[in-house]
Amino acid sequence: MAAATVLCEASLQVVDYRCDVGPADEPFVERHDGFDLAYVRRGSFGYRARGKSFDLIAGSILVGHPGDEYVCTHDHARGDQCLSFRFAPQLAETLGGQSDLWRTGCVPPLSELMVLGELASAAADGGGDVGLDEVGLLLAARFVELAAGRERKPPQASARDRRRAVEAALWIDEHSHEPLDLGRAAARVGLSPFHFLRLFAKVLGVTPHQYLVRSRLRQAAAMLADDARSITDVAYDVGFGDLSNFVRTFHRAAGVSPRAFQRAARGDREIFQDRLAAPLPG
Repeated sequence: MAAATVLCEASLQVVDYRCDVGPADEPFVERHDGFDLAYVRRGSFGYRARGKSFDLIAGSILVGHPGDEYVCTHDHARGDQCLSFRFAPQLAETLGGQSDLWRTGCVPPLSELMVLGELASAAADGGGDVGLDEVGLLLAARFVELAAGRERKPPQASARDRRRAVEAALWIDEHSHEPLDLGRAAARVGLSPFHFLRLFAKVLGVTPHQYLVRSRLRQAAAMLADDARSITDVAYDVGFGDLSNFVRTFHRAAGVSPRAFQRAARGDREIFQDRLAAPLPG
């Protein structure tokens, strides 16, 4: 089995598992090390834990409780791919719900969870405009709501909460060139990552990750418009750790590549004239 860690934070770890085990391979006992939610991206497999057996297919979610032993089987087909979220005990407690919810074993393909699973998959593959830690928390919170049979009420933002959100945004903007994650920003204003995510989005209309990316893009646009630095230098100076990701993200936002934007800023008017002349979508 190939396992690639795509996110590793103190309270949340995300691993992309690609398994090529088939019916002829002997299964073996494994153990959950944390509160696990594994979204099945493709393929199928069997899961046995605590005397119960489940069959998972694309869109299903494997649910694991720390310390529980389990066995995965591939009696029907070879291989699967899962995006696994492992939550630390403190974070799982913040999300709410009784501990027994995490011994559900399996959640069948539900539209309410599949859309978040695909959003997480896109984020893990480097696409989309949402942080993998953020969508992981949303997936877990939605799982708890559905498993517990209740809906979580939208947070009410007090004056203190609004001040916290704004202070966090100012801090993110000031430090956007640094490696930032949800936990670090949340700790800055004394909130758990989940409560911070919900509060920030409620007050400011964007998630912390979206604001971070857009802050970096804003600064990149300013540099490209009024600076002689190379596109590579700009990408790294504003906080993008990968040049291709910067080019792709900037193009999605501006409608033109960073190089074309730079040329337009230096007087090449045809670039944005062509954009303005293009027919509107639909």
